[in-house]
Amino acid sequence: MIGEIVKVTMDRPLGSEHPVYGFVYPVNYGYVEGILANDGEYQDAYVLGVNEAVDSFEGEIIAIIHRKDDVEDKWVVAPKGSHYTKEEIEKETWFQEQWFLSEIILED
Repeated sequence: MIGEIVKVTMDRPLGSEHPVYGFVYPVNYGYVEGILANDGEYQDAYVLGVNEAVDSFEGEIIAIIHRKDDVEDKWVVAPKGSHYTKEEIEKETWFQEQWFLSEIILED
């Protein structure tokens, strides 16, 4: 799945506030319609490398954040050809991933 091109629809664009916990999203965050995650909802995805709020974005899956203490993983999507280290991804997603025990997978 890493390397595949997907379209992410934002339900929490950059700068928006989490509806329950109140933190502000420093990256675009949304879902991939048509792909169900283990929680029965569409697959969630962080979008990196897009520094403005957008409604949707088509890009490449560059990593998977495997949550060891949750039922679903998160995808990391970025412009095609983008390269991020585990540390860079961790820094970009820490605002939300800090509450979970997870690992970042960069390759299939």
